[in-house]
This record gives sequence, structure tokens and C-alpha cells, in this order.
Amino acid sequence: MHSLWLDTHPVPAGGTEQFVPGTDYDTVVAGAGLTGLTTAVLLARAGQRVAVLEARSVGAATTGNTTAKLSLLQGTTLSQISRHQSDQVLRAYVEGNLEGQSWLLRYLEERGVPFQRRRAYTYAISPQGTEALRREQRAAETAGLSVTWTDETELPFPVTGAIVLEDQAQIHPMEVLDALATELREHGGALIQGVRVTGAGIGSPLTVETTHGQVQADHLVLATGAPILDRGGYFAKLRPHRSYAQAYRVPASPAGLPQGMYLSADAPSRSLRTAPLGDEELLLVGGNGHVVGRQDSPQAAVDELEAWTAEHFPGAQRTHAWSAQDYRSANLIPFIGTLPRGGGSIYLATGYNKWGMTNAVAASLAITAEMLGGQIPWAATLGRRLTTPSDLLTGLKDGAAVGKEFASGWASAELRALPDEPPAEGVGIVGRRGAAPVGASTVDGITRTVSAVCPHMGGVLRWNDAECSWDCPLHGSRFGADGALLEGPAVRDLPTAPRSE
Repeated sequence: MHSLWLDTHPVPAGGTEQFVPGTDYDTVVAGAGLTGLTTAVLLARAGQRVAVLEARSVGAATTGNTTAKLSLLQGTTLSQISRHQSDQVLRAYVEGNLEGQSWLLRYLEERGVPFQRRRAYTYAISPQGTEALRREQRAAETAGLSVTWTDETELPFPVTGAIVLEDQAQIHPMEVLDALATELREHGGALIQGVRVTGAGIGSPLTVETTHGQVQADHLVLATGAPILDRGGYFAKLRPHRSYAQAYRVPASPAGLPQGMYLSADAPSRSLRTAPLGDEELLLVGGNGHVVGRQDSPQAAVDELEAWTAEHFPGAQRTHAWSAQDYRSANLIPFIGTLPRGGGSIYLATGYNKWGMTNAVAASLAITAEMLGGQIPWAATLGRRLTTPSDLLTGLKDGAAVGKEFASGWASAELRALPDEPPAEGVGIVGRRGAAPVGASTVDGITRTVSAVCPHMGGVLRWNDAECSWDCPLHGSRFGADGALLEGPAVRDLPTAPRSE
């Protein structure tokens, strides 16, 4: 699975930047997505010596696989926040997203990066969805957004209502990352790919540990989706979600393609927008999200999304299919700021709940302001938010689900011995070989066996038949069929396992 964005605008590797162990930096940023590169650019502008260390390639994780909506109308997010937090916190969340959106649009205009202004819609197709829309409209109005109700949409199916926010935007995320990477280098910053941050000591300066050796830095920013350091236990405060997106060529029709950015209030989720590509315009359809590693067949979710598109857009021909991983906090407010037990020198940003285009920039603005001695009122409010009984209940439910997955995964692996015959093409199975669970898979005709135990917290991995990966149902770490780490709080690859005893 490869996204439209990564396929049409890969970011060049750059010049002669090399990782040199022992180098001293003012700040090291782990992760070259929107959060990491925006933070690095802001710090480089301030005169810092900055290095961005990216484990894979620019945009390889969430940013390069998003639906790339730059919107303050975020499905039913605001009403869900209002269930957990005060009106003051709700308004601070919207203020931060508005500042992130405004900064990024100004930046794109200054750098000559194209984007499209669009209306944003959240729509309903059921009475329950309609009630959710009414709640979202009230929350949006409380937060100061001019959201209006409509019964008319451009969608090729009936709706029971929709709410609309004017003058939002959509982007090509890899074009944005390319502009940020270019400016970072203009200010003397380093962007080094293929080097994974694996740990950090406490001290001044910090010792930053990587797969290629150590460097020193006054500050470390974790812009890695899930924080890769377990201090503060954020892996247990986040729920990892995987969702799917597809791009289509659609035959011309009198009605044309919907020009707004749409998201359903009903489940299963449906996201729609268009994407200009040269002289044509593609339709992007997304949805069918689920907790990582807890879906029996992710491929079934992909197939169902394609069937839904064929039903409502006859003749649509799929050009790309991909997925993205996002993290949700219990109260839907991102975690932004200093990492506990990091000596005040390690920062994190996570928990964007699928709205990373605005939240990523907001997080970058908040982190850099704090690092450079400033303060942003909305960021201070979000940082002081209280844990409510509703938050605790959500956290307990998430924790119980993790515990259940841990126990059932080990029990299932213990009960089944790994077969001697190789799995069929595209199939992965987990079974017992000796005392430990082992995963066997066949991809592109090659059969591999790896440890089926996540090196992060010991969860038994599950096979993802849509992406041919091993996914952890506990905290969302993911690995390739060969055991190579793809994402998540884990920092090590899976060890290989012998084919037979």
C-alpha cells in the first residue's frame, strides 16, 4: 500500500548530510513528519543548530499517509472534548488549531506551495448521526466557530443533515514537507534519514542514543507519533488507530465530484475530498478505522471501502490505497510539552486523534515558544487541563482492553504449534515453536519467520493482511514481514526465528 502523496512527490534525500557520532547540537528532533520539520524550521530560524533524525524517510509515517485536511471542523471532535473538559479548554484547543492552520497557510503562500480552499462538512445519515451533529454545532459555537446547518450537500446519497464551516483548506502533505525540509537546510539545519533515535540519557547536554551511535544535544523533541521513550507512560495513555484511504479516477458526470471536504458523523466513518493531480482531479475516500492489531482482517476493511465507493461513484477506478496510524488521548486533547523525568530538556507531541495537520503545527508553535522562553496562552491552558472522571473511565477501559489482548494473545499462541509447511502467499500465522510465539509469513514468494513478541511490552503480534505487517494489539508498534520496525513505541526490530527446531 502506497499513498498518493508519497507516490507523486517524494522528498529528495538532500545533499551530503551524514550522521557523525559525537556531534553536538542545540536540538535534536526525532521524526521528519509535519511536527518534526515545523519544529526544526522554527528553531533553526532562531539560530539554533538543529538536526532532524528520521528512522526511515521524510513523511514515511502519518504525514505522508494522511487525508491532508487542514480544517477546524473535525467530525465530532469538539463535542467529544466538551464532554470531558471545560469550555475554557475547548476554546483553547480551537485557538491552537486556528493558529496552526493560519501559520501553515501563510507559510505555504510565502513559499509558493499550492493548496485549495474548501468548505468542510460533517454529515449524518441517521437520526443518531443527526443528534451528534447538533451537539457538534453547539460545541463549535461555544468555541467561537461560525458553523452553520444545511440539508443540502454535493454527496450522491441522501443525508439527514450536515454542518458546514467555510474557508478551510486541503493540501498535498509531501509538498509541504519538501518546503520545510528545503528551508531547514537553508538555515543550516541537518535532515538525516535512516537513523532511528532509540533512547536518551539525562544530563546537560543530553546523550541521544541512535541506531548509528550517540550525539549530544541541549534538547530532544520526540515527534514520532507515539513517544519512543516510556518515561511518563504515554504508550498507556494513547489508543493507536489505523484507518484507510483510497484514490480514484471517476468518470465525468453532470454533477461532478464533491468539492467540499466531507466526514461522516455516523460509523463506519467516511471521509471524502478531491485531489488535483496534473490535469485531472481524483476522488479520495477514507474511513473504516480500528484499533491497531485488533481487526481480524484489515484487508476486509479495505475491500469494504472500495465496495462503498463503487456503489456511490459508479465506474470509479482505484489508483492508490494506503493507511495511516493516529493516536487518541482519553480526552481527545493532544499531549504537548516536556516529558516527565526528562530533566526539562525532552519534549513530546502526540495524541492528535487524526487531526494532525492543524495540531502538528500548533504543537510545534507551543514547543518552540517554551524552548525559546516564551509562552502561548492557549498552550498553557491545555497544559493545565484536569483529569476528569470521564477521562479516568476511558483510560480504565483502554487499559482493560490492553490487558485482555495481552492475555488472549499469549494463550492463543501457546495453544497452537507453528505448522511445518510455509503459509500461503500474503498470509501470516502465529504459533508456538519451543517456548516462544513465532510468526511465519510468505510475502512475494519469500517465507520468513520472526519472533511474534513485541519488543516494547511483550504483546503477541497479529498479522495485518492488508499491509503484510506484524502489528501489536497493545500499543500499536508495527513491523514488516522481515521484522523491520515500521512505527510505534518500540525501538527495535523483531529478531528472526529459525525455520524449524
